[in-house]
Amino acid sequence: MNHHDDHHADKHGHKHDHQHGKHRHKLAERPTTAFGIDIGGSGIKGAPVDLAKGEFAGERVRIPTPQPATPGAVAKTVAEVIEAFHLPKDVPVGVTFPAVILHGVAQSAANVDSSWIGTDVEDVIADATGRTVVAVNDADAAGYAETLYGAARGVSGVVLVTTLGTGIGSALVVDGRLVPNTELGHLEIDGHDAESRAAESARDREDLSWEQWAERLQRYYSVVENLFWPDLIVVGGGVSKHYEKFLPLLKLRTPIVPATLRNAAGIVGAASLAADASH
Repeated sequence: MNHHDDHHADKHGHKHDHQHGKHRHKLAERPTTAFGIDIGGSGIKGAPVDLAKGEFAGERVRIPTPQPATPGAVAKTVAEVIEAFHLPKDVPVGVTFPAVILHGVAQSAANVDSSWIGTDVEDVIADATGRTVVAVNDADAAGYAETLYGAARGVSGVVLVTTLGTGIGSALVVDGRLVPNTELGHLEIDGHDAESRAAESARDREDLSWEQWAERLQRYYSVVENLFWPDLIVVGGGVSKHYEKFLPLLKLRTPIVPATLRNAAGIVGAASLAADASH
Protein backbone atom coordinates (compact mmCIF):
# COMPACT_ATOMS: atom_id res chain seq x y z
CA MET A 1 0.00 0.00 0.00
CA ASN A 2 1.52 3.31 -0.95
CA HIS A 3 1.31 6.53 1.02
CA HIS A 4 -1.51 7.82 -1.10
CA ASP A 5 -3.64 4.78 -0.23
CA ASP A 6 -2.78 5.18 3.44
CA HIS A 7 -4.01 8.73 3.30
CA HIS A 8 -7.16 7.62 1.51
CA ALA A 9 -7.88 5.02 4.18
CA ASP A 10 -7.38 7.65 6.88
CA LYS A 11 -9.76 9.98 5.11
CA HIS A 12 -12.42 7.26 5.06
CA GLY A 13 -11.68 6.43 8.65
CA HIS A 14 -12.09 10.00 9.82
CA LYS A 15 -15.37 10.36 8.00
CA HIS A 16 -16.79 7.27 9.64
CA ASP A 17 -15.34 8.16 13.04
CA HIS A 18 -16.92 11.56 12.82
CA GLN A 19 -20.16 10.45 11.29
CA HIS A 20 -20.81 7.59 13.67
CA GLY A 21 -19.13 9.15 16.69
CA LYS A 22 -22.25 8.96 18.79
CA HIS A 23 -22.20 5.17 18.50
CA ARG A 24 -18.53 4.68 19.10
CA HIS A 25 -18.48 5.15 22.85
CA LYS A 26 -21.55 3.05 23.55
CA LEU A 27 -20.70 0.08 21.37
CA ALA A 28 -17.39 -1.47 22.30
CA GLU A 29 -18.25 -4.55 20.25
CA ARG A 30 -20.02 -5.08 16.97
CA PRO A 31 -23.76 -5.04 17.65
CA THR A 32 -25.66 -8.34 17.40
CA THR A 33 -28.60 -6.85 15.51
CA ALA A 34 -28.85 -4.19 12.82
CA PHE A 35 -31.59 -3.07 10.45
CA GLY A 36 -31.30 -3.37 6.69
CA ILE A 37 -33.37 -1.60 4.03
CA ASP A 38 -33.29 -2.43 0.33
CA ILE A 39 -34.40 0.52 -1.82
CA GLY A 40 -35.44 -0.70 -5.27
CA GLY A 41 -37.29 0.75 -8.22
CA SER A 42 -40.52 -1.08 -7.34
CA GLY A 43 -40.34 -1.73 -3.60
CA ILE A 44 -38.65 -0.58 -0.39
CA LYS A 45 -38.05 -3.58 1.86
CA GLY A 46 -36.70 -3.74 5.39
CA ALA A 47 -36.03 -6.20 8.19
CA PRO A 48 -33.96 -6.52 11.36
CA VAL A 49 -30.96 -8.80 10.85
CA ASP A 50 -29.40 -11.25 13.30
CA LEU A 51 -25.73 -10.57 12.60
CA ALA A 52 -24.53 -13.85 14.10
CA LYS A 53 -26.52 -15.83 11.54
CA GLY A 54 -26.94 -13.37 8.69
CA GLU A 55 -30.69 -13.98 8.74
CA PHE A 56 -33.78 -11.83 9.27
CA ALA A 57 -34.65 -11.45 12.95
CA GLY A 58 -38.24 -10.50 12.10
CA GLU A 59 -40.75 -10.55 9.26
CA ARG A 60 -39.69 -8.44 6.27
CA VAL A 61 -41.87 -5.39 5.51
CA ARG A 62 -42.31 -4.14 1.94
CA ILE A 63 -43.87 -0.87 0.83
CA PRO A 64 -44.12 0.05 -2.88
CA THR A 65 -41.57 2.66 -3.98
CA PRO A 66 -43.30 6.05 -4.34
CA GLN A 67 -43.60 7.45 -7.87
CA PRO A 68 -41.82 9.66 -8.65
CA ALA A 69 -39.09 8.22 -6.43
CA THR A 70 -37.75 11.59 -5.25
CA PRO A 71 -35.46 11.88 -2.20
CA GLY A 72 -38.19 13.26 0.07
CA ALA A 73 -40.77 10.64 -0.93
CA VAL A 74 -38.34 7.72 -0.66
CA ALA A 75 -36.99 8.90 2.71
CA LYS A 76 -40.55 9.15 4.04
CA THR A 77 -41.26 5.58 2.89
CA VAL A 78 -38.03 4.34 4.50
CA ALA A 79 -39.20 5.95 7.75
CA GLU A 80 -42.52 4.09 7.43
CA VAL A 81 -40.69 0.78 7.00
CA ILE A 82 -38.59 1.44 10.11
CA GLU A 83 -41.63 2.56 12.11
CA ALA A 84 -43.24 -0.84 11.47
CA PHE A 85 -40.68 -2.19 13.95
CA HIS A 86 -40.02 -1.16 17.53
CA LEU A 87 -36.31 -0.51 17.10
CA PRO A 88 -34.16 0.91 19.89
CA LYS A 89 -32.66 4.24 18.79
CA ASP A 90 -29.10 2.89 18.76
CA VAL A 91 -29.74 0.02 16.32
CA PRO A 92 -27.53 0.66 13.24
CA VAL A 93 -29.46 1.21 10.01
CA GLY A 94 -28.06 0.38 6.59
CA VAL A 95 -29.75 1.14 3.27
CA THR A 96 -28.98 -0.17 -0.18
CA PHE A 97 -29.38 2.25 -3.02
CA PRO A 98 -29.33 1.68 -6.82
CA ALA A 99 -26.47 4.09 -7.48
CA VAL A 100 -22.78 4.70 -7.04
CA ILE A 101 -22.47 6.05 -3.47
CA LEU A 102 -19.37 8.15 -2.70
CA HIS A 103 -19.08 9.14 0.96
CA GLY A 104 -22.85 8.92 1.34
CA VAL A 105 -23.66 10.91 -1.82
CA ALA A 106 -25.41 9.37 -4.84
CA GLN A 107 -23.43 9.89 -8.05
CA SER A 108 -25.95 8.18 -10.33
CA ALA A 109 -29.57 7.03 -10.19
CA ALA A 110 -30.90 3.76 -11.61
CA ASN A 111 -34.66 3.13 -11.29
CA VAL A 112 -35.16 6.15 -9.02
CA ASP A 113 -35.68 9.86 -9.73
CA SER A 114 -32.69 11.66 -11.26
CA SER A 115 -32.92 14.31 -8.52
CA TRP A 116 -31.03 11.83 -6.30
CA ILE A 117 -27.82 12.60 -8.21
CA GLY A 118 -25.69 14.75 -5.92
CA THR A 119 -27.97 14.06 -2.93
CA ASP A 120 -26.48 12.84 0.35
CA VAL A 121 -28.50 9.65 0.78
CA GLU A 122 -27.34 9.17 4.36
CA ASP A 123 -28.32 12.71 5.40
CA VAL A 124 -31.74 12.67 3.71
CA ILE A 125 -32.72 9.36 5.31
CA ALA A 126 -31.18 10.29 8.67
CA ASP A 127 -33.30 13.49 8.68
CA ALA A 128 -36.48 11.53 7.92
CA THR A 129 -35.83 8.76 10.46
CA GLY A 130 -33.89 10.46 13.25
CA ARG A 131 -31.26 7.72 13.00
CA THR A 132 -27.67 7.42 11.89
CA VAL A 133 -27.71 5.76 8.47
CA VAL A 134 -25.10 4.09 6.29
CA ALA A 135 -25.88 3.98 2.54
CA VAL A 136 -24.30 1.50 0.15
CA ASN A 137 -24.65 0.53 -3.49
CA ASP A 138 -27.13 -2.34 -3.86
CA ALA A 139 -24.71 -4.76 -5.57
CA ASP A 140 -22.04 -3.97 -2.95
CA ALA A 141 -24.48 -4.81 -0.15
CA ALA A 142 -25.46 -8.11 -1.73
CA GLY A 143 -21.85 -9.03 -2.45
CA TYR A 144 -20.72 -8.22 1.07
CA ALA A 145 -23.49 -10.43 2.47
CA GLU A 146 -22.36 -13.34 0.29
CA THR A 147 -18.81 -13.04 1.63
CA LEU A 148 -19.92 -12.86 5.27
CA TYR A 149 -22.71 -15.43 5.26
CA GLY A 150 -23.18 -16.95 1.82
CA ALA A 151 -21.39 -18.57 -1.09
CA ALA A 152 -18.01 -16.89 -0.37
CA ARG A 153 -17.99 -17.35 3.41
CA GLY A 154 -14.52 -18.19 4.69
CA VAL A 155 -12.82 -17.50 1.34
CA SER A 156 -9.72 -15.34 1.73
CA GLY A 157 -8.15 -13.27 -1.01
CA VAL A 158 -10.13 -11.63 -3.80
CA VAL A 159 -13.82 -12.45 -4.24
CA LEU A 160 -15.87 -11.02 -7.08
CA VAL A 161 -19.65 -11.13 -6.72
CA THR A 162 -21.68 -10.33 -9.83
CA THR A 163 -25.45 -9.94 -10.06
CA LEU A 164 -27.01 -10.76 -13.41
CA GLY A 165 -30.28 -8.91 -13.99
CA THR A 166 -31.34 -5.83 -15.93
CA GLY A 167 -27.64 -4.96 -15.87
CA ILE A 168 -24.58 -6.58 -14.31
CA GLY A 169 -23.84 -5.44 -10.77
CA SER A 170 -20.47 -6.14 -9.19
CA ALA A 171 -18.95 -6.23 -5.72
CA LEU A 172 -15.26 -6.76 -5.05
CA VAL A 173 -14.27 -7.98 -1.59
CA VAL A 174 -10.62 -8.41 -0.63
CA ASP A 175 -9.85 -10.39 2.53
CA GLY A 176 -13.28 -9.50 3.87
CA ARG A 177 -13.10 -5.78 3.06
CA LEU A 178 -15.43 -4.27 0.47
CA VAL A 179 -13.89 -2.23 -2.34
CA PRO A 180 -16.97 -0.08 -3.01
CA ASN A 181 -18.52 1.11 -6.26
CA THR A 182 -16.90 -1.15 -8.83
CA GLU A 183 -18.98 -0.87 -12.01
CA LEU A 184 -17.70 -3.95 -13.81
CA GLY A 185 -20.93 -4.40 -15.75
CA HIS A 186 -19.81 -1.37 -17.73
CA LEU A 187 -16.48 -2.76 -18.92
CA GLU A 188 -16.20 -2.24 -22.65
CA ILE A 189 -15.74 -5.64 -24.27
CA ASP A 190 -15.58 -6.12 -28.06
CA GLY A 191 -16.83 -2.57 -28.52
CA HIS A 192 -19.94 -3.04 -26.36
CA ASP A 193 -20.90 -2.05 -22.84
CA ALA A 194 -20.58 -5.55 -21.34
CA GLU A 195 -23.96 -5.63 -19.63
CA SER A 196 -25.76 -4.75 -22.87
CA ARG A 197 -24.69 -8.18 -24.21
CA ALA A 198 -24.28 -10.38 -21.16
CA ALA A 199 -26.89 -9.27 -18.61
CA GLU A 200 -29.95 -11.44 -18.06
CA SER A 201 -32.05 -8.77 -19.78
CA ALA A 202 -30.03 -9.39 -22.98
CA ARG A 203 -30.92 -13.10 -22.82
CA ASP A 204 -34.62 -12.16 -22.59
CA ARG A 205 -34.49 -9.37 -25.17
CA GLU A 206 -32.69 -11.43 -27.80
CA ASP A 207 -34.43 -14.70 -26.87
CA LEU A 208 -31.07 -16.45 -26.43
CA SER A 209 -30.82 -20.11 -25.52
CA TRP A 210 -28.90 -20.94 -22.32
CA GLU A 211 -26.00 -22.07 -24.53
CA GLN A 212 -25.96 -18.85 -26.54
CA TRP A 213 -26.11 -16.76 -23.38
CA ALA A 214 -23.35 -18.84 -21.80
CA GLU A 215 -21.09 -17.87 -24.72
CA ARG A 216 -21.69 -14.20 -23.86
CA LEU A 217 -20.99 -14.92 -20.17
CA GLN A 218 -17.86 -16.87 -21.10
CA ARG A 219 -16.49 -13.81 -22.90
CA TYR A 220 -17.42 -11.51 -20.04
CA TYR A 221 -16.02 -13.60 -17.19
CA SER A 222 -12.83 -14.43 -19.15
CA VAL A 223 -12.04 -10.73 -19.44
CA VAL A 224 -12.89 -10.08 -15.78
CA GLU A 225 -10.78 -12.95 -14.45
CA ASN A 226 -7.82 -11.83 -16.56
CA LEU A 227 -8.08 -8.30 -15.13
CA PHE A 228 -8.63 -9.19 -11.46
CA TRP A 229 -7.39 -12.78 -10.95
CA PRO A 230 -10.04 -13.45 -8.28
CA ASP A 231 -9.94 -16.50 -6.01
CA LEU A 232 -13.69 -16.99 -6.43
CA ILE A 233 -16.52 -15.60 -8.55
CA VAL A 234 -20.06 -15.67 -7.14
CA VAL A 235 -23.07 -15.25 -9.44
CA GLY A 236 -26.23 -13.69 -8.00
CA GLY A 237 -29.40 -12.11 -9.33
CA GLY A 238 -32.73 -13.84 -9.89
CA VAL A 239 -31.35 -16.01 -12.70
CA SER A 240 -28.85 -17.61 -10.30
CA LYS A 241 -31.57 -20.01 -9.18
CA HIS A 242 -31.21 -21.60 -12.66
CA TYR A 243 -27.42 -21.79 -12.32
CA GLU A 244 -27.25 -25.45 -13.41
CA LYS A 245 -28.42 -24.37 -16.90
CA PHE A 246 -25.48 -22.04 -17.57
CA LEU A 247 -22.65 -22.15 -14.99
CA PRO A 248 -21.50 -25.68 -16.00
CA LEU A 249 -21.09 -24.41 -19.59
CA LEU A 250 -18.43 -21.88 -18.55
CA LYS A 251 -14.74 -22.82 -18.86
CA LEU A 252 -12.89 -20.53 -16.48
CA ARG A 253 -9.71 -20.72 -14.46
CA THR A 254 -11.56 -19.27 -11.45
CA PRO A 255 -14.09 -21.31 -9.46
CA ILE A 256 -17.55 -19.83 -10.14
CA VAL A 257 -20.51 -20.61 -7.88
CA PRO A 258 -24.12 -19.45 -7.43
CA ALA A 259 -25.04 -16.98 -4.70
CA THR A 260 -26.94 -18.49 -1.77
CA LEU A 261 -28.66 -15.56 -0.01
CA ARG A 262 -30.81 -14.52 -2.96
CA ASN A 263 -33.38 -11.86 -2.09
CA ALA A 264 -32.16 -11.45 1.49
CA ALA A 265 -28.65 -10.42 0.43
CA GLY A 266 -29.20 -6.66 0.07
CA ILE A 267 -30.88 -6.23 3.45
CA VAL A 268 -28.36 -8.49 5.22
CA GLY A 269 -25.37 -6.76 3.59
CA ALA A 270 -26.64 -3.24 4.35
CA ALA A 271 -27.28 -4.16 7.99
CA SER A 272 -23.80 -5.72 8.28
CA LEU A 273 -22.07 -2.67 6.81
CA ALA A 274 -24.02 -0.37 9.16
CA ALA A 275 -22.92 -2.52 12.10
CA ASP A 276 -19.29 -2.34 10.93
CA ALA A 277 -19.47 1.46 10.78
CA SER A 278 -21.08 1.77 14.21
CA HIS A 279 -18.31 0.39 16.40
